[in-house]
Amino acid sequence: MRVPTAGDRRAWESVDQPTLRALEERARADLGTPWPTPRASDFGRYFRDGDRDTYEQAIWARHERLTRAVVLAAATLDPMWLDEVADGVILFCEQSTWCWPAHDETFQRHGAVLPTVTDPTVDLGAGEVAADLAWTVHVLGAVLDERYPGLRDRIRYEVDRRVFVPFTERRDWHWLGLTGRVHNWNPWIHSNILIAARVLADDPAPLIDLVGSGLSRYGDAVPADGAIDEGYHYWWYGALRYLEAMELLGQPLDAELLAFPHRVHLGGPWYLNHADGPARPSYQQPWHVLHRLARSAGAGEAAAHAAAQRRPGLPATHETQGLGYVLGALTDPDWITAVPGPSPLPRTVWFPSTQVLVTRRSAGDASGLTLVAKGGHNDENHNHNDVGSFIVALDGAPVLVDPGRPTYTAQTFGPHRYDIWTMQSSWHNTPTIRGTPQSPGRPFAAGLVASDDTSLTLDIAAAYPRDDIHSWIRTARLDRSTGTVTIRDTWNMAPGATAPTVIHLVTPAVPTVVPSPSPAPEAPPATSAAAPTSPATPDIPPSPDATLAVAPIRPATPTDQSTRSLPESDLSVIEVSVGGLVLSWPAGLPFTTVVRELDDPMLSDVWGPRLTRLDIDVSSLGPAGTFELIVKERR
Repeated sequence: MRVPTAGDRRAWESVDQPTLRALEERARADLGTPWPTPRASDFGRYFRDGDRDTYEQAIWARHERLTRAVVLAAATLDPMWLDEVADGVILFCEQSTWCWPAHDETFQRHGAVLPTVTDPTVDLGAGEVAADLAWTVHVLGAVLDERYPGLRDRIRYEVDRRVFVPFTERRDWHWLGLTGRVHNWNPWIHSNILIAARVLADDPAPLIDLVGSGLSRYGDAVPADGAIDEGYHYWWYGALRYLEAMELLGQPLDAELLAFPHRVHLGGPWYLNHADGPARPSYQQPWHVLHRLARSAGAGEAAAHAAAQRRPGLPATHETQGLGYVLGALTDPDWITAVPGPSPLPRTVWFPSTQVLVTRRSAGDASGLTLVAKGGHNDENHNHNDVGSFIVALDGAPVLVDPGRPTYTAQTFGPHRYDIWTMQSSWHNTPTIRGTPQSPGRPFAAGLVASDDTSLTLDIAAAYPRDDIHSWIRTARLDRSTGTVTIRDTWNMAPGATAPTVIHLVTPAVPTVVPSPSPAPEAPPATSAAAPTSPATPDIPPSPDATLAVAPIRPATPTDQSTRSLPESDLSVIEVSVGGLVLSWPAGLPFTTVVRELDDPMLSDVWGPRLTRLDIDVSSLGPAGTFELIVKERR
C-alpha cells in the first residue's frame, strides 16, 4: 500500500498542510453533532417514489466525515479524533446494508423494500465501505488496537460476511462481466475488493485471483484507442479504477486509456459529455491519481493535463474524493509540489471504436471553434439516443450542447429511461425525422462512417425506427482556414409522409435573429426571460466547501417548456445569434424555439436556469433534400 501508516511520523509530519487545515476546519464543525443517518424510510423511498438520492447523500456524508476523522487521527494521534474514527467505523458496521437502494436485490429475491441482512448485495456502495474500512485499518490499525481493542476484528468480520463471502460464493453478479456486457461497475467494485483483501483478508490470495480474473474481462473490453463509451464522467469511476488496480497488481498501464481525459477536454473546466455526465464537472476529481499513474507509465501529455489542475497553495484534495484518494494525495510529494502548465488540447482526436471526433483549429489552443461529432449506437453504456449529434464550443466552452443528465432516480436505469427528456434524441443536436425520434438499442446505429482530420460523415438513417428513410447523410466539418463549422444533411426518403422533419439545436443561450441591414427595427429576442450566463464566460466554479440541495427531477410537463416562433428575416439566409456564435441557413424554413426551465442542480449548475432548443423545420425540402448549417464566431 502506497500510503504510510500513522506510525511513520516523519511521513505524516510532512503531509500537505493546506489540505490538513481545511479538513480540520470542517471536522471540528462536526464534533459533538450526530453523524449522518441513512434512514429506513429513505431507503424505502426508492421502491415507492423512485428517490434514491436522499439516502445516498446521507451515506456519502458519513463517508466524508469518517475520511476527515481518519486523516486527522493519523496526523495528530489525538484521542479525540480516534474516538471520532471509532464512532464512524461502528456506525458503518451496524448499518443494515452497505448497498445503495437502487442496487439492493432485497426486493427481487425476498419481496422486501428494506435490506435483508442475511443476504447482502455486493454493489458499488458495499465496495466503497469495505475499502474505506480497509484504509482505516491500514493507517490506524495499531493505534486503534491500543485504544479500541477488538475494533479491527469487528471490521474484518463485517467485511468478510458482507463482501468477501458473497463475492466468492456467488458468481452471478452482473458486474462480473461473465455475460459479455462489461461496464464501470466491474473495475469500481473489483478495485475496492482488492484493497480490502490486501488489508483485511486472512488469506487474500483466492480473492486477489478472482479480482484479477474479473478485471481481465474489463481490460479485454477496453478498445485499443482507449475510448470509454460511458464518457468522461465515468472514466473516473471505471477506467481509472482499473488502472489503479493494474498498478496494485504490478501490471503494465494502458497509455491510451490514460490519455482519455485530455483527449476529450474542450478547454478550461469543460469536457465532452456524451452519455451520463456533466459538461462542466466538479474540479474535485482525483487528478493526483492520474498524475501518478501517467508519470509511472511515461504518458507525458496525460501527466501534464493532470498537473494543469493543481492549484498551488490550495488543498491538494477534498474528502468528496474518498478516503483512499485523500490519503494518497496528502502523502504524495510529487502532487503537492506539481507545477500547473497548459493542457495538451490535441488538434484532432478520433476514436474509431465509439465514432467520436474532436477537432479544433490549433493544438494546445482552445480559442475559436471546437467541433465534436458522434456516431456510435444507441446501446452504449449510460447511453443517450444521440447518434449523429454534435457539439460546438467557442473558446473551449460549449454553446451548441449536449444537456447531460439529471439527478438519478429509479427511472434512470429502468424501462422508462428514455421517457427522460435528456436521454431523448430530440434534446440532442440531431434531426427528428417525420415526427420520429431515435430509438434505443444496438441496431439503431450510424453507418457509412468516414472521418478525416476535420470532419465526420455518417449515415444516421438506421438510428430511426422507420423503413422509409433510405439514407440520411450527415457531415460535420471544421474549416480551419475560416474558423467555421458546417453541418450538412442530405437525405433520401420514400415520398408520402406528412409529419414534420425538424433539425434540433440545443443551447443555454437565447437565440435572436440577426437583423437585416435595412432600417427595419431589430428583431426581439426569442424569449422575454433573462438570458443565462453564456458558457463562453462561465461562472467561477463553486468552492470545494459548497454544498448543494439536490432536488428530485420532475417529469416533463407543459409548464417545463414553452414554444415561440422567431421572427423571420427578409434575407436569403437566416442568421441567428446564439451566445458568441452566429448560425446561418437558407431562408424560407420555419423555425421556433422551445425553452425548458431547469430545476435540477445537476443541469442548472452547468447551464444556468434554462436550455433553449432551436427547431428548424426542413419538411418543405421534400423527401430528397439537403440542408446546410453554418456556424461561425460573432464578430
